[in-house]
Amino acid sequence: MIDLHNINLNRLTTFVAVVEAGSLTAAAQRLGLAKSMVSKHMQLLEEEIGVGLLIRSTRKLSLTEAGRSFYDASRQLLRAAEQAIEQARSGRLTPQGTLRVASPVDYGVMVLSPVLTRLRADYPALKIELVCSDHRIDLIAEGIDVTVRLGKLDDSGHMATRIAHLRRWLVASPAFLARYGTPQAPADLPALPHIALTVIAQPTQFTLYGADGSSTAVQMQNTVFSSNTAYATRAAALAGDGILRATEFSVKDDIAAGRLVRVLPEWSLAVSEIHAVYPATPHLPQKVRVLIDALKAASC
Repeated sequence: MIDLHNINLNRLTTFVAVVEAGSLTAAAQRLGLAKSMVSKHMQLLEEEIGVGLLIRSTRKLSLTEAGRSFYDASRQLLRAAEQAIEQARSGRLTPQGTLRVASPVDYGVMVLSPVLTRLRADYPALKIELVCSDHRIDLIAEGIDVTVRLGKLDDSGHMATRIAHLRRWLVASPAFLARYGTPQAPADLPALPHIALTVIAQPTQFTLYGADGSSTAVQMQNTVFSSNTAYATRAAALAGDGILRATEFSVKDDIAAGRLVRVLPEWSLAVSEIHAVYPATPHLPQKVRVLIDALKAASC
């Protein structure tokens, strides 16, 4: 077993950055160091522990077997060090350091990015890295401090805090409704032109719930436009292509401005949750705490 106790933490930080960035050059950019300095750190680290950690080639950089186990141990040690520092600073109100945040693309741009901008204004010592992707991101592997997840959570072993309710609406443009007529009941929906967001489960099927507790299943039969991004489907709805099932946060400004209209507003779609998810830790870092508080405030 490799002994980490006498290893320079700066070299561990450099090693982890090299692994996560995928190259010495990218790690140097992330750390704000010269590439030669990163290379020197790696050389000294391998000399100190007496084993090779990286396999270098002209095309890519990969880990040796010892390097893989050393990376996992290094991540744990650095996280423990960060938690110890955060605990020591628990009486301080000013978060600092780098906050790495992940989010689905539409939520990241429409909701999270403005919140992070205000957070930076409130805490100038805080640096922000926002990663937007509609694919599930591994928090530990990607070094993410907190991610926003929409809908049902999986059993990941991470901690989660509910940020807000996730509501979806049926919407269409005024021009579309003028052309095809305004639906008066769920039975009017299936034959109408439909816009599907394909990253959600069952993009053409949903259930509507009435105020009296009744429910009705709807199967859209005329999907004329589909996409894996909410931006594209929203653009199609604004252009009058069809009826769209959209998140409230992505279209509420369009509704307020009259660019889109809610369809069958007396019927509701199932409500789920928006969560902030972060690695389990005995002491929640202050930078994560202030972000969660800011997201909750923005959702009120």
